[in-house]
Amino acid sequence: MNELLAALGQILTVAHLSYLVLGVIIGLIIGIIPGLGGIAGMSLLLPFLYGMEPSVGLGMLMGLVAVVPTGDTFTSVLMGIPGSSASQATVMDGFPLAKQGQAARALSAAFTSSLLGGVAGAIILSGFIIVARPLVLSFSSAELFMLTLLGLSVVASLSGGNLFKGLAACGVGLLVGTIGAAPATGEFRMTLGIDYLYDGIPLVVVGLGIFALPEIIELLIRNKSISGKGNSLGSGWGQGVRDVLRNLPLVGKCSVFGSLVGAIPGLAGSVVDWMTYGFAMQSSKDKSSFGKGEIRGVIAPESANNACACGSMIPTLLFGVPGSGTAAVFLGGMLLLGIQPGISMVDTHLNLTYTIVWSLALANILGALLCLGLASPVAMLTRIPFSRMAPVLLTLILFAAYQATQSLGDFVVLAAIATLGILLKSANWSRPAFLIGFVLAAGAENYFFQSIQFYGYGWMQRPGVLIIAGLILLSFAVPFIRKRLAARTGGEANTEPKPERAPLSRLDGAIIALLLVVCALALFDVWGRSELTRAFPLFAILLTAGSALAVAFGTGRKPAEPGSQKVGRELLYISLFLGVALLYFTLGFISTSVIFTLLFLRLFTGSRWRLSGTVAAGQLLFLVGLGKAMSIDYPEGLLDPYLLSLINL
Repeated sequence: MNELLAALGQILTVAHLSYLVLGVIIGLIIGIIPGLGGIAGMSLLLPFLYGMEPSVGLGMLMGLVAVVPTGDTFTSVLMGIPGSSASQATVMDGFPLAKQGQAARALSAAFTSSLLGGVAGAIILSGFIIVARPLVLSFSSAELFMLTLLGLSVVASLSGGNLFKGLAACGVGLLVGTIGAAPATGEFRMTLGIDYLYDGIPLVVVGLGIFALPEIIELLIRNKSISGKGNSLGSGWGQGVRDVLRNLPLVGKCSVFGSLVGAIPGLAGSVVDWMTYGFAMQSSKDKSSFGKGEIRGVIAPESANNACACGSMIPTLLFGVPGSGTAAVFLGGMLLLGIQPGISMVDTHLNLTYTIVWSLALANILGALLCLGLASPVAMLTRIPFSRMAPVLLTLILFAAYQATQSLGDFVVLAAIATLGILLKSANWSRPAFLIGFVLAAGAENYFFQSIQFYGYGWMQRPGVLIIAGLILLSFAVPFIRKRLAARTGGEANTEPKPERAPLSRLDGAIIALLLVVCALALFDVWGRSELTRAFPLFAILLTAGSALAVAFGTGRKPAEPGSQKVGRELLYISLFLGVALLYFTLGFISTSVIFTLLFLRLFTGSRWRLSGTVAAGQLLFLVGLGKAMSIDYPEGLLDPYLLSLINL
């Protein structure tokens, strides 16, 4: 109790609160910029920690850690651009709500959920941090492998009514995730001799390509505002708060689950949001509304990802093992402040531990309240004609993609993934399933090899493995059981004949052919490799090819809507955007962005030169300022050196 009171006294000091608020503000700004996330933001703060009082420095760090999953909700809901890996599931229903004129409702529900989830996570963390040691240590690589497979089981609920389409998309995601070095042997696979692929494809490029760019292109083709509801903001923030209060049991379950998953190193926010999204869908009586603007699809992941940030502090503080990428940078900040993580954090430094815990809770409250106040004004962005926002958003996406490896390969792969995203979206194949497969590929393969190395094939007989395997089977069986029960309760009234199998659409056929060609090329590449190198890619190849063939020859297909002309236009836009990206390396990143924005607004949207020039000038200042603050080396090209010299005069 004395330690708790000492921590509370430290938190309420003017210095701690000031730096906590500073960290919250920086975290919100970092979260709003797509693709940066907590890792980049915390890396930016590390140089300023030298010589700081530990409790004050931790206050600034905790403020940033807590609110990045909150701030990135703005772009996820308003623009369909995942602010970070922890906000990808929020796009599924948050962006459709914005299109329906309910952006303020979606944002306020998200921020209220984040507030409750973060506070719940801090409470769970404060009580759990002492008893967590034996539980965390009980998870071996075998149980961690099964937990990644449990994450894959979410595909069953995100398959859009066709499980085989979801499994095929998940399989190709797994396959793309295995590109690069095999964790067991270090052999390189499926790199095609391209240097960029030796380290694998960055997650930020995949997330932006599969979701953000296809959505932006669709809105650009429509040439309307994001929302089609005029100047109405819907029911606003009050409705979103009421939605959360009506779904408090869902908030509580997702918060607890997020805290527990966050405590397991290696899983973290890129998985927990999809798992809780799938849980919300499975537990809902009406699943048809998910993906079309279901508020529960916003509440579930937003409750979990803030609680997950708290949970990731458990292994970080107790064992010095970061539970996420953000926690890894936080660990570096602790060491810079002279704080050594370990059992001493719950022994001799318990007051400091509680300072961290309650700083997290307070930062979540401050961040959510700030965002709630901004929800309605910021939601007005969805009423601006999208063509006027497109060049700025495209620059943000390309900037975020470029931060992955700062090479031309980032843009080429972004265009390739966006092409796949457009095809999957147009043919109603599950894009979340692809992303889940990609995210879990590296961890699943690594844990699989470690399980064999430590336990042989006897790892499959461990009690924890068997329990998780039962949960996986249950997750796949529940949808079929519910369908059977629904059919029986329908009785004899349900006497309509089963619909005949519709012919395979050209778009479905093109996707199936593409997947089979990718599988054939991958099989040719890995066949001659060692057993440990090829085992996991072979599993992904079999899953992809088998599921794709099941779609080709399966029953119950629905007639596809004609959309080949629309797909052709979207692919044309992809090639144009790739051309802009190539100009970055010819003319320079900043110069090309400014010129493209100026000409696009003037020629495509018919905006006046004054407005076009003002937006282009603002973009110029933003890119230059961000480059200096984060020490980013943009591609200079031919024009950037002259442009920057003029600015510095």
